[in-house]
Amino acid sequence: MKNSFSTITLRHLIVDNSKMIGLEYPNNPTIRALVSTLKNVKWSKKYGLSYIENNKNNLDNIFEIFRGVAWINGKYFFKDKPINTSIPEPNYTLIKNKKSKYKRKCPVEYIDKLQVLRYSENTVKIYVAMFEEFINYYGDSDLLSINANDIKNYLKYLVKREVSKSYQNQAINAIKFYYEIVLCLPNCYYYIDRPRFDKKLPIVLSTNEIQNIFKTITNIKHKAILMTIYSAGLRVSELLELKISDIQSDRRLILVRNSKGNKDRVSLLGEKTLIILREYYKIYKPKDYLFEGSKGETYSKTSIQKILKKAVFKAKISKHVTIHTLRHSFATHLLEKGVNLRYIQSLLGHASPKTTEIYTRVSTIGISDIKNPIDILDI
Repeated sequence: MKNSFSTITLRHLIVDNSKMIGLEYPNNPTIRALVSTLKNVKWSKKYGLSYIENNKNNLDNIFEIFRGVAWINGKYFFKDKPINTSIPEPNYTLIKNKKSKYKRKCPVEYIDKLQVLRYSENTVKIYVAMFEEFINYYGDSDLLSINANDIKNYLKYLVKREVSKSYQNQAINAIKFYYEIVLCLPNCYYYIDRPRFDKKLPIVLSTNEIQNIFKTITNIKHKAILMTIYSAGLRVSELLELKISDIQSDRRLILVRNSKGNKDRVSLLGEKTLIILREYYKIYKPKDYLFEGSKGETYSKTSIQKILKKAVFKAKISKHVTIHTLRHSFATHLLEKGVNLRYIQSLLGHASPKTTEIYTRVSTIGISDIKNPIDILDI
């Protein structure tokens, strides 16, 4: 039988610097009449919501009054469910006590919410740094008094500073986290326009260029590092976190744990990569991480960048090559070999197929078979 209940959605509101419970409901005479019985209920023309003071008694009354009459949707009101319970725990105490370069530190409740939701340590550090920069732009102003126009003015300030679009986007994420997640405000309060990103094509190396890079490397550890990145399409952070146990040689797979978005996935382990890894293992005997520093710690990202830069120079490649170029090349070469885009998406760990589709724009599939019209001219 179809459920005939109406739905009342609870929202967090800030009215005159006070926390309120917003009620979003259909235009129903019965619901309107019951809402009017709530103590000191008011209407906000700005938000298009009824609201009452945010306290336990009022919240209990809402559930009591509408029991059996309407369904209470608390999805946007109660947000303390962890999004991931398997990632390593960041040192939140250290983050809270870290000395800031700003006069005003990030609110404790902001960091507490990041902890509840189990964000990765890297994301926590970025969000805290970005939000501290934002709140210090407005000096000692009460955070609840900062409105949407203030946020937009701050973003204009970032544009004038000529920060990158990625930097601007990270700032927006940090600000949205406070208003959307910490305060749970409705979208109309904190809505922020995002910068339009340039649709630049990734730089991709040919298979011959990849081959020449590997041929220039004589150090077995250095070769193993770059071959693993290319043959599995890894991000550099994923390579650095690889454990010995993540190499599943019998299945020819690599287990990539806690990658971007806190997701696990598997990627390919090439036969030639496995041979090099076995040679490397016999010589260096790593204990925990697949590639370790001199003291058993995770290998340095800077060191990998230097290895690649030296190899690219020796291979006489003039393109601007980064570690991520190896990942782009892996995806493009798979596509050119006829691998389904959906499988490539899975191997790369992309959340959306739209991200993977960019490789169709740099692949030479079909293009090499097109006859150039100039070649048929009698000139």
